[in-house]
Amino acid sequence: MSAAATSMPHAARDFGRVAVLLGGRSAEREVSLMSGRGVLQALQARGVDAFGFDPAERPLQQLLELGAQRVFITLHGRFGEDGTVQGALELLGLPYTGSGVLASALAIDKHMTKRLWSCEALSTPAWRLVGSAREAHEAALALGLPLIFKASHEGSTLGLARADSISQVDAAYAEAARFDAAVLAEQFIDGDEVTCAVLGEGMQACALPLVRIQAPGGNYDFQHKYYSDDTRYLCPAQLPPGEEPAIAELVLASYRALGCRGWARADVMIRASDRRPFLLEMNTSPGMTGHSLVPMAARAAGIDYEELCLRVLASARLDHQPGAAA
Repeated sequence: MSAAATSMPHAARDFGRVAVLLGGRSAEREVSLMSGRGVLQALQARGVDAFGFDPAERPLQQLLELGAQRVFITLHGRFGEDGTVQGALELLGLPYTGSGVLASALAIDKHMTKRLWSCEALSTPAWRLVGSAREAHEAALALGLPLIFKASHEGSTLGLARADSISQVDAAYAEAARFDAAVLAEQFIDGDEVTCAVLGEGMQACALPLVRIQAPGGNYDFQHKYYSDDTRYLCPAQLPPGEEPAIAELVLASYRALGCRGWARADVMIRASDRRPFLLEMNTSPGMTGHSLVPMAARAAGIDYEELCLRVLASARLDHQPGAAA
């Protein structure tokens, strides 16, 4: 079933008073502020009683004092996408958007995500978790070059660096280690980069159209992701016949394996030599800025930005509903 085919008259739904969580304390604070302002404006435009709330500026307990009945999470990275805020909202009894505590904690940890995907026989590049320059060099020898170094608990390409030679390993590792003591050394996959957004839960989850990313020099860094107009986005992705549905099924399997719900976005590389897709990571609180990819994919499926926000908001819930049996 297509995402467009499952539309509901969300404009008439009574969501109650909605808090949009934005900002936060992670390295992605500025991106979160942009996402949150966009979502807040969209919800208010559709008549939702929504207000912005920055957990870096006041305690979450104040959500109850302000009469919040539902929470739209637009926080990115740590303390917003890692299960911590989700756990606090569970304690407050406030339904929230996106994945629950466990799925959020797993997905923010790239090492644990890849371990789980590997156990499920889902394709992902070979990797090692490294904690020192010496271990980074050992990973380069074991995995081969080029090698990508990533901060294991960050997103938005923060702490990501590439080493094409042994002489570049120290600097690439150091860049990733600036953001996280846990660094992922991952085989570089040369080929097309695509992203696939998912809406829904379980077997009812559906994939939105793929977006193919063409960044200058193949460098899809933080600047090109959020601020530059030089990056090209193709949606439809214009892939060879049969590739898009296969990648969508791979992403849906990876989404379900992590236990994600509501919405998320997976990044995938397609190896040029054999067109094999490889899962890179899962983002459980995707960006909603003017350069973000989930709204772009939604538009291709006939879902405008405001309707997308309403659909995500409609999926808000708790892991443990009040009164449910233990």
